[in-house]
Amino acid sequence: MDYVITIGRQFGSGGRELGRLLARKLEIPFYDKELLLKAAEQSGIAPEFFVNNDERMPKLISGLIPFGYGTNPFPWYAGSTSISDDNLYKTQSDLIKTVADQGPCVIVGRSADYVLRDHPCAINVFVHASMDDRVERILRRSDCDDENKARRMAERINKLRANYYNFYTDKRWGDAASYDLTFNSSLLPMSDIADLIIAYVNRRLS
Repeated sequence: MDYVITIGRQFGSGGRELGRLLARKLEIPFYDKELLLKAAEQSGIAPEFFVNNDERMPKLISGLIPFGYGTNPFPWYAGSTSISDDNLYKTQSDLIKTVADQGPCVIVGRSADYVLRDHPCAINVFVHASMDDRVERILRRSDCDDENKARRMAERINKLRANYYNFYTDKRWGDAASYDLTFNSSLLPMSDIADLIIAYVNRRLS
């Protein structure tokens, strides 16, 4: 059976690193920001539209609504530009379904677990970590150069990701009930977490 591994992640927890490691160990494709470029190419929309709206709640109501209202945005919402946020989300979601149909792969973020909720073998993972470890990773990969800035960045981006996920799905970002597996990357080396996920994949496929 074909399978797809989706990875939700706190900013700085190493979700992208885990995704790349899994893809390498399993010898399957890896998709993260690559999805944005593919979606832009497929739709004919300039890539910056996808980049600027990547895992962001629709602009018109961001900051006004503290939690999501399921899969259907309000009927009066037409988007902040002629290319609406909803159209961008749909284009990206269609691409996620397309790459998942092509065979096993790893997809990071973009509410892929929800988009692929009808996939026969979607294995949904969420990665979190202590704030101190997230700050250390953010600094190590040079996303910023100051501990306080790194902490604020982690809080801000996690809030954006949660608002995006909660708005477009009927689930809660980071809630264990939304995923098959959750890992605290502060407690185990990333290679061990990858091996545990691979063992789970093999059991699911057996």
